[in-house]
Amino acid sequence: MSDTKETSANKLSLNKGTLGLKSGGVKTGAAASRPRQGFANNRDRNVKVEVRRKRVYQKPNSKAPSPESDGLSEAERQRRIKALQGAAELEAQRQNDIKESERRAEEMRRARVEREQAEQVQIDAVAETEKRRLEKIAADKRAREEAARLVLEQEEKARTAASRTPPRTRRGKPTKSRDLETEALAVEDVAVDLNPTAKSDTKPSLMDPDNLGLAGGRIKTKKTQNLEIAPSNINRKDSETRRRSGKLTLHQALDADENPRVRSMASLRRAKEKERKKNILTPRKEKVVREVTIPETITVAALANRMAERSADVVKALMKMGVMATQNQTIDADTAELICEEMGHKVKRVAESDIEDILIMQSDAPEDLEARPPVVTIMGHVDHGKTSLLDAFRSTDIAADEAGGITQHIGAYQVTMSTGDRITFLDTPGHEAFTAMRMRGARVTDIVVLVVAADDGIQPQTIEAINHAKAADVPIIVAVNKTDKADADAMRIRTQLLEHDLVVEEMGGEVIAVDVSAKNRVNIDALEEAILVQAEILELKASAKNAARGSVVEARLERGRGSVATILVQSGTLRVGDIFVAGQATGRVRALLDDHGKHLVKAVPSQPVEILGLQGTPEAGDNFAVVDHDQAAREIAEYRSRKARAQKQVVAARGTLEQMFNQIKAGEIKELALIIKTDVQGSLEAITASLLKLANDEVKVRLLHGAVGGITESDVTLAASVGGVIIGFNTRANPQARDLAQQDGVDIRYYDVIYDVIDDAKKILGGLLAPEQREKFLGYADIREVFAISRTGKIAGCYVTEGKVKRGASVRLLRDDVVIYNGALKQLRRFKDDVRDVAAGYECGMALENYDDIKVGDRIECFEIEEIARIL
Repeated sequence: MSDTKETSANKLSLNKGTLGLKSGGVKTGAAASRPRQGFANNRDRNVKVEVRRKRVYQKPNSKAPSPESDGLSEAERQRRIKALQGAAELEAQRQNDIKESERRAEEMRRARVEREQAEQVQIDAVAETEKRRLEKIAADKRAREEAARLVLEQEEKARTAASRTPPRTRRGKPTKSRDLETEALAVEDVAVDLNPTAKSDTKPSLMDPDNLGLAGGRIKTKKTQNLEIAPSNINRKDSETRRRSGKLTLHQALDADENPRVRSMASLRRAKEKERKKNILTPRKEKVVREVTIPETITVAALANRMAERSADVVKALMKMGVMATQNQTIDADTAELICEEMGHKVKRVAESDIEDILIMQSDAPEDLEARPPVVTIMGHVDHGKTSLLDAFRSTDIAADEAGGITQHIGAYQVTMSTGDRITFLDTPGHEAFTAMRMRGARVTDIVVLVVAADDGIQPQTIEAINHAKAADVPIIVAVNKTDKADADAMRIRTQLLEHDLVVEEMGGEVIAVDVSAKNRVNIDALEEAILVQAEILELKASAKNAARGSVVEARLERGRGSVATILVQSGTLRVGDIFVAGQATGRVRALLDDHGKHLVKAVPSQPVEILGLQGTPEAGDNFAVVDHDQAAREIAEYRSRKARAQKQVVAARGTLEQMFNQIKAGEIKELALIIKTDVQGSLEAITASLLKLANDEVKVRLLHGAVGGITESDVTLAASVGGVIIGFNTRANPQARDLAQQDGVDIRYYDVIYDVIDDAKKILGGLLAPEQREKFLGYADIREVFAISRTGKIAGCYVTEGKVKRGASVRLLRDDVVIYNGALKQLRRFKDDVRDVAAGYECGMALENYDDIKVGDRIECFEIEEIARIL
C-alpha cells in the first residue's frame, strides 16, 4: 500500500513539474537586463519599456533690466504703478458694471416680453368674452322676436276660432270668454273624473275618442260645478304655443320642448313703456368737448382725467393704435395728442419750460411807479481804494475785517446821506479771479463808479471793469482816488481814459470825473452829488405793489442759521413769510436782515437784505422771485435742477472716462484731484475758475466736489478714494473729519487769501510735470590708436582736445562729422588706472558701451543730460 502511495506521488510530481529554475540556468548580460512579460502555460515574451524624460526649462541667459535703466526715480515709478493699478481696478469695475447693466437689460427685456404676452392673452380673452356676449345678445333677441311672432299667431288663430263657433250654455246664451289658465284647469279636472281608477302618474289624453264624446255635456268635478267645456278648448292642437299658467304638471313638463315658454306681449309692452319713460325723465347727455393741456410727457391716468374720460376707454384707444400701456405708464405728447383728437377733444401743447412763465414780470401801471434809490457798483483794479471809498460813505472800517487787506466777497450796503437820500452800494473784488463777480455787479447796477488810483493809472482789471460797464450799458462815474499822494497825476488818468473811449467833461465829453481821497475823506460830498445827479437824470422808478423780484448777490452756509443769501430787491415788496424760488433753491422767508444786522418786516425796491429760510444754497447771480404756493416753487426748482444736470452731462461727455484712463496709462496726462469748500458761493466760483485755467496739455485739475460750508467726513472719504487734496477757504473741518483725514492720510489745506491758493496749486501742478531735459557739452577727444584686448574688446587711445571727458557721461562717435554711435562711455582709463575725468591736453583710453567699430581718426563727443524742473 505504501508502494501505491509513492507511485501516486511520483506521478503527481511528474505532472506538476519540478519547482525551481529551468534548464537554462541564470541568465546574464543583455538577456538578463531585457524585461519580459509572463503569460499562462509558462509562456513569456520580451517587452520594450519606454522611459519618459522630464522636460527641463532653462532660463535665457539675459539679465533683468535694472530699475535705473528707465530713467525714472523710485517715487515716480511708484506713482506710475499706483496709477496703473488704479486704472486697472477701475477698468475691471467698469467691465463688471457693463455686464451687470447688460444682465439687467436682458431681465427687463424678458420681463417686458412676458408682460406683453400676458397682456395679449388678456386682450384675447376679453375679446372672446365680448364676442360670446354679443352672440348671446343676438340669439336672445332672435328668440324674443320669434316668441312674439308665435304669440301673435296664436292670438290671431284664437280670435278666428272664437268668431266661427262662439261658446254657449245649456240655455243657449253666450258666455264670457275664459282665460287659458281656467280652461286648462277645467280640462285637467274633466280628465281626472273620466277615469277615477287611473293612477296619479297617468293622464287620459284629450285626443282620445272616448273622451271627445263627452264634449259639450255637464260634468261635476271636485273643483268646479256646472263647468261648460268649450269644444274649441278640447280640440286645441298641442303644437300651438301658449303661455303656461298655474301649477306645473307632469304633462306640461314633458311637452316643454314642443311648447317652449316665451315672454308675453304684455310684458314686452311694459318693458317698452318703462324704457320710454326712462328716456323722457333722464335725457341723453351730449359729449362735452374739452381743451386738454398736454405736456411733453403725461401718464395715461392723468390724460384720462383731463379729458373726463374713463381710463379703460383711453387704454382701449391706445391698444387700437398698437400702444400697450397701463394707466400708470407714461406716454409722449404726440401719442396723447392723437388720443385726444380721436376722442373728440381739443389739444393745447405746452413745453416743460413753460412752467417758468409765472415768473415773467407783468408791466407795472404808471400810477404805481415810485422813485427808488440808485444801485451803484464800485469797480476797479485791486488795491485802488474801492473799499476805503465805501468806508468813507459808511463811516466804517470794512477793510479791517478782510483777510490779506483785499476784498474777496461782494458786499451790498445801503447808505443814507446827509441830505436824506439813500444810495445802495455794491462792492466788488478787484482781483483777476473775480471776473464773474464784477460781471454780475455790472448787470444789476444802475451806475458804475470806476475807481482809479492817481499814482498807479489804468490797470488790466480797470479795463475789464470798463468793458463790463459798457456791456451792461450803464453810465460810468470815474473816481480818481489817492490824489493826496506826492506822485499822483489826475490829468494822466483822464488822458488814459481816452484810449478806452471815455471822455470826461473837462475834455468835452459826458463822463463825470471826480478827484477824491478816500483815506482822508476829501471831496466825498462832490462824488455823492455826482451820483445823485446821474440818478436823477436816469429817472429810476419801480412799483412796490407787485410780488418781489430781485437777484442773488451772494450766498453762504452758516452754522445754526443754514443757508443765508444776500438779495437785492429790484421790484415789488419782499415780506416775511413769502414763498420764493432762487435758482435751484426754494424756501419761505423766515427773517429779513439789513446790512447792519437789524430785523426788518419788509424790503422795498433797491434795498439789499439777507434772508433766512432757504432749502439749499443758490448760486450768486441767480434770479429771485416770489411765487404764490409751494408747489409752483418746487416745480420750477426741479426743472432748473434737471436742466443743470443735463448741461453737466453734456460737458462731461466731451471726454470719456475710458479716454482719460488711456491717456493716464500712456503717461500723456496727469491730474490733480481737488475738493474745494468755501464760505460763500462767489469765492467758490472764483477759485474754481482760477484753478481750471492752470491746466495744460500735460497736467489737469479735476474738481471732484465744490460746495459752500465746512469740511465733512464725506469730503474726506471722497478725497481718500482718489488721492485728492481738500482746500478749505475760510472754512474748517469738523473733529470727525480731521480724525478721518489723519487715518486715511488726506491732505487738508486751509487758506484765507486767494493768492496763496493759486500759488500752491501752481507748485503742485509743476511737480506733476515731467522735468525738462537739456544737453550739457563736456568736451572732444580724437582717437589716435586702437588697441584690441581680449575679454574687453577694442580700446580707443584718445587725446582730449577740448573741454574734458567724464566717466559715466554720454558720448557720440563722429566719423567724418557724421554721428555713427550714440551711447554711454563704458570705461575711462589713464595708463592702468580708472579715472573720474580727463581734462584737455591729456591722453586717455576709452571704451564704448556695446560698440567696437572704432577707427583711427574718429572723434568722440562727450556730454551730459540735465533735468530741469518745470513750472507753470
